[in-house]
Amino acid sequence: MTVLAFETSCDETGAAVVRDGVVLANTISSQITLHAEYGGVVPELATREHLRNLPSLAKAAIETARVEWDHVDLVAATRGPGLPGALLVGLKAAQGLAFSRNIAFIGIHHHEAHLYSPWISGHPPRFDLASFSPNVSLIVSGGHTLLVHVRAPLDHKVLGETLDDAAGECFDKTARLVGLAYPGGPQLERMAEGGNARAFEFPRPLLDQANDHFSFSGLKTSVRYFVRDHPETLQNTKVRRDLCASVQAAIVEVLVTKTVRAAVRVGARAVTVSGGVASNRTLRGEIESACGKAGIVLRVAVPALCTDNAAMIGVLAELKARQGLP
Repeated sequence: MTVLAFETSCDETGAAVVRDGVVLANTISSQITLHAEYGGVVPELATREHLRNLPSLAKAAIETARVEWDHVDLVAATRGPGLPGALLVGLKAAQGLAFSRNIAFIGIHHHEAHLYSPWISGHPPRFDLASFSPNVSLIVSGGHTLLVHVRAPLDHKVLGETLDDAAGECFDKTARLVGLAYPGGPQLERMAEGGNARAFEFPRPLLDQANDHFSFSGLKTSVRYFVRDHPETLQNTKVRRDLCASVQAAIVEVLVTKTVRAAVRVGARAVTVSGGVASNRTLRGEIESACGKAGIVLRVAVPALCTDNAAMIGVLAELKARQGLP
C-alpha cells in the first residue's frame, strides 16, 4: 500500500510518502523565519504559507519516493487538533486529491500520530511494528502535553493531559520573559547550557499529586514575577544562564517524574517520548536515566520526527487502513 500524507496543523508544511511501513519521502517546509518577526505563530500567515508550499512539497515527495501518482492508494491528512485555517489547507487538499483520483482518504488525529513516531527509525525510516510493545507515551510540545497508555497498536487510553499551559508553551513564554528570540524553547535550552540548575527554586506544579495531569501556568507566572522583582537578572549573562537552567530543570523534573511513575503504576515495560520538546537534550538525558533506574525501556522519536511531520501521519494512516478502520 502506498500512502501520500499531508501535515499542516501549525507552522510546518509536510508531505510524505509511506509504503508498507517504509517512509520513502518526508518533505518539510518550516516557517520559523516568517514568524520570528512576531515572536510567535500568526495563524493567517501560516495558512497562506501552507497554500503556497503544499503543492510543490507534494510533488517533491512523489518525486523523491520515485512513485507515480497512479501508484498512490490512499491519501491522508491531519484533521486536528491545530490552527483551523492551517488544518483546512492540508485536509481539503487531501480530500480533493482523493476524490479526483477516486482513491481512499483518511483523516488522522495529530496526537495519535505522535504515539507512533518513536517506532519509526532506520535508513530509510521504517515503522517497526514487530518490536512494538505496550508503553506509556509522553507527548510534549508547544501545544499539548499528554500521557497516554498504549496497550497495543491502535488501543490507547489518555491518562493525563495539561490543565492549562503545555510544557512547550512554558518554555517559549519563559524564553520571551528573559528576552530570548523566537523560537523560545531551543533558545532557552542553549542559554541554560553551563547554567546552575539549582541556582533558583521554581515550583513543580502537580508533582506530588496522585494524578497524571500537568499544569505549567503557575511556573510561568512564577518566572514572570521573579523577572519583575529582579530586573538585574537579565543584565548578567551568568545569572541569566542560571535562571534558564533552573526553569528547564523544573519543567523536566515534572515531565520525567510523572511519566515514569505512571509507567510503573500501569505495569508498562516501555516509555516513549515524542513532540517538539522531545528534542530537548536535558529531557532526553533525564528520562533515559530515570527509565534505566526503573528497568524500563525508553524509545524517543528521532529529532527529525519530534516536530510536526507527515511521515507519522502516513504511517498511522496505513496502519489504520490495514486494520480496515475508517
